[in-house]
Formats: sequence, structure tokens, C-alpha cells
Amino acid sequence: MLLGVNVDHVATVREARKDIEPDPVKAAALAISGGADGITIHLREDRRHIQDRDLKLMRKLVSSVELNLEMAATDEMVSIALKVRPDMVTLVPEKRAELTTEGGLDLKKGGKKIKKAIDAIQKKGIPVSLFINPSSADIEMSKELGAKMVEIHTGLYSNAKGKKQMTELKRVQKAVKSALDVGLLVNAGHGLNYINVKKIAAIKGLRGLYIGHSIIAMSVYTGMEKAVSEMKRLIS
Repeated sequence: MLLGVNVDHVATVREARKDIEPDPVKAAALAISGGADGITIHLREDRRHIQDRDLKLMRKLVSSVELNLEMAATDEMVSIALKVRPDMVTLVPEKRAELTTEGGLDLKKGGKKIKKAIDAIQKKGIPVSLFINPSSADIEMSKELGAKMVEIHTGLYSNAKGKKQMTELKRVQKAVKSALDVGLLVNAGHGLNYINVKKIAAIKGLRGLYIGHSIIAMSVYTGMEKAVSEMKRLIS
């Protein structure tokens, strides 16, 4: 199972002072040394953390592992993706006021725009993943829109406790199976940490897990390489 490490939060700390450090590109290099199978960055429309410069340098650095660009399905972002050519693109919803991504894409409302982005990106040989809620309807629509893969939103599972968490886990498990049944590659992520990751990692058929905040938080105490290595151990 792949581990994609999101380094957005390193850029968030940097942008708090509009300084040159900490550098998310250097953090990505250390994550790879720690065993990351991929690096994820989210270039937001408002550039609140990752900057265009980061993406360009990241493309030069990340050659031995997967570079996953998270982005909104806008003309500007599609143009950037086609120019930079990441190894994969994950289309995600964006709200200017949100602290972090709050849920999966609204495929019913934004289907036409999303399909346009999928077609343009995949035409150039870059696979597209859709960040979706653990819903059979969203999985069916993702297939209809032409995406190669999906990333199941695990936020509700991650935030739940007790019986509620088990209910949310079953939703994720069911969603993974449904996606596999229709021929989609399946990833999962959002809110996963060193305590709750094992039950998600145990789901058969998952291609990879995409984790950011908990790894960056742990790296403050232990260093990036050790933080990534420990997450890899738990997943394995």
C-alpha cells in the first residue's frame, strides 16, 4: 500500500510569516528519505500555502516517487497541471473560508466542469482521481465522468468515536469495494493519524493512503524522516 505524504502544512507555517522557511520542497525530500511513496501538494486558488514556485521545484525534485497535485477543477488549475505534468491529479472541492477540505466533491452539481477537467488532463496521459465521500452514488458518477481512480474521504471516520467510528469505517469499507467492483483504483485519506490508520490500512484493495497533518505534526517532535517511517510501519 502506497503512502502519499502531503506537505501543505509546512508551507502553511512558512506563509504565516511570508518567509522562505520551512521549505515544503526540503520537507518532501526528507519524507522520501523516510519511505514516502509519493508527495502530495494542494495548489489552492488563493495560494494560501503552496505557491507556484513550490510546484515547479517539486516537479524537479520528485522523480523517484509519485507527485500528486490536488487542485480545483478550474481552467487556471488545469492549465497549470498540463504545463507542470504531475504524475497524477486529484480534483478536490475548495471553499475560501474553510480551514481544510470539508468533504468530497459535489459531483452532481459540478459534474460538467469536473468532466471537462478530467478529459483535458487525462488526454495528456495524466491520471485523474476524484476526492469523494464514501457513497455508492458518488462512485458510480465518478466512473461515468471518466476518472481513473477515486480517493475516499475518511474525515467522518477519523473524527468519530466508539460505535459511530465503526459505522463510518463500514461506510468506507463498502465504498472501497464498490469502487473496485466498477474498475476504479481506490485511495483513501483525510484526518488519518497514528491511532486510527490501522483499520483503514487493513481494507483490502486500497491502492494508497494520503496523509498530511498528522505526519507534519509528528515531525515537529521527531523529524520528518522518522515521522514518515513510523507511519509506513503502521500501514505495513
